[in-house]
Amino acid sequence: MARRRQIYEGKAKVLFEGPEPGTLVQYFKDDATAFNNQKRGTITGKGVLNNRISEYLMLRLGEIGVPTHFVRRLNMREQLVREVEIIPLEVVIRNVAAGSLATRFGLTEGTPLPRSIVEYYFKSDALGDPMVSEEHITAFGWANTQDLDEIMSLALRINDFLSGLLLGVGIRLVDFKIEFGRLYNGDDMQIVLADEISPDSCRLWDIHTGDKMDKDRFRRDLGGVEEAYQEVARRLGILPEGGPRDLKGPQTMQ
Repeated sequence: MARRRQIYEGKAKVLFEGPEPGTLVQYFKDDATAFNNQKRGTITGKGVLNNRISEYLMLRLGEIGVPTHFVRRLNMREQLVREVEIIPLEVVIRNVAAGSLATRFGLTEGTPLPRSIVEYYFKSDALGDPMVSEEHITAFGWANTQDLDEIMSLALRINDFLSGLLLGVGIRLVDFKIEFGRLYNGDDMQIVLADEISPDSCRLWDIHTGDKMDKDRFRRDLGGVEEAYQEVARRLGILPEGGPRDLKGPQTMQ
């Protein structure tokens, strides 16, 4: 693909102008950040793995009727997506006490929650992505009540499906972050799943050992980060062709 105009660069991905109107090319980087960008590093091959894992999960969600921005994977690090108006919220679904939830409420990490909990955070690196309520969201016009009803419904459907899918390969979906966008088609608007779903945005624990298989290995200096991401891809049956040797080093394929 010829190099195209860069639209946006985030902590883990770069968006480029797509080949046709209404599309973007989403490029996955190996860069890793944690604690609101205070910790930075590189996870070798992360972009390749996240591209494949997110592709697989988006396609599977699409099969059960969850609308997404995903169109198709282009190469090892890029995928074609529909251009959407991102709703400035991080939607976090929690099934087990971990991370900030465990800290805020003094819960022992690993404690099962009585039911899945959905939280909203305002997307702002400068403000540290503060947690917000539905009152904040509607008052500031980030989304209306109807939007939130749709987001909540989709989030719970996604959680139910992914929890079962991952459980089938021996992985517990502890919690995860997703984002949504507005997809416009003439006068019609649809809320769709956007961004990515990968070990960058999920807490994934081995169902038997409790070993962490996600970015917490980077956050907490546990080591074996690349191997954990590879293991998730391996269990899902989508380790890139040729095996781990394809995952060495960042390669820009524009």
